Amino acid sequence: MGRSRRTIPEELLLLALDPTTGTTAQPQSLDLGLAGAQLVELALAGRIAPDGDRIAVVAPRPTGDPTLDCALELLRRRGAPVRAVHWIGGPRLGLRQTYLSHLERCGMVHAVAGQMCGVLPTTRYQATDTEISREIKARLDSAIRTGVPPDPRTAALAALAHAVGLGKHLYPGNEGRSSRSRLRDLIRHDPMGGLVAHAVMDVQNGVAAQPRRSPAPSPGRQAAAGARPTSEPTRGVPMQPRRGSMARAVAH
Repeated sequence: MGRSRRTIPEELLLLALDPTTGTTAQPQSLDLGLAGAQLVELALAGRIAPDGDRIAVVAPRPTGDPTLDCALELLRRRGAPVRAVHWIGGPRLGLRQTYLSHLERCGMVHAVAGQMCGVLPTTRYQATDTEISREIKARLDSAIRTGVPPDPRTAALAALAHAVGLGKHLYPGNEGRSSRSRLRDLIRHDPMGGLVAHAVMDVQNGVAAQPRRSPAPSPGRQAAAGARPTSEPTRGVPMQPRRGSMARAVAH
């Protein structure tokens, strides 16, 4: 894939950056969103495809983007399609910092060193060209305002922005309520973006990511087989995002 076009993870991060404070909105959920955005970008590049609620590698050749290729290789090593919730809920140490450093190398942000409470070192990232962020948001604004189905990239970006909670950051206050609602509605315009966005929200909500159990046998069959009643609820392990080591480096 050419590097002339910004990737969805990069655009999601630029949307989340506050131009005044240099901090990122919704930092914890943003980490999940970046992992999901990688899946969408790989799908748009033809490297992976949805398989129900799972992600399957269909073309393992590199994209030319080191960060995406790392994710693609990890998916390939799984050997079998992986559930989107499991992938997004897994550890993503330093992913946000990786993209911030990339944006800095590209000249789209610059790092500003500082201190928290006068002691702890912190790094904030200021956009060097706010026109880029305005252009990205303008695409969302256009899709919200016109109601015309957006292109797949914009639809996926909108779905992820909603999933990580950027609606209130992009369209604040009561006056932004209708825009936030329409941003949420854009999730239906891209199947892969919708799958990933719902997985991001499921991880945040602690929804169990276990496959459904087969239907319980009837009481008569239970008695005949000497089975225990199936009144015990299904136990699932909530997927919790893990914080990366970059928490010390970037002030939220």
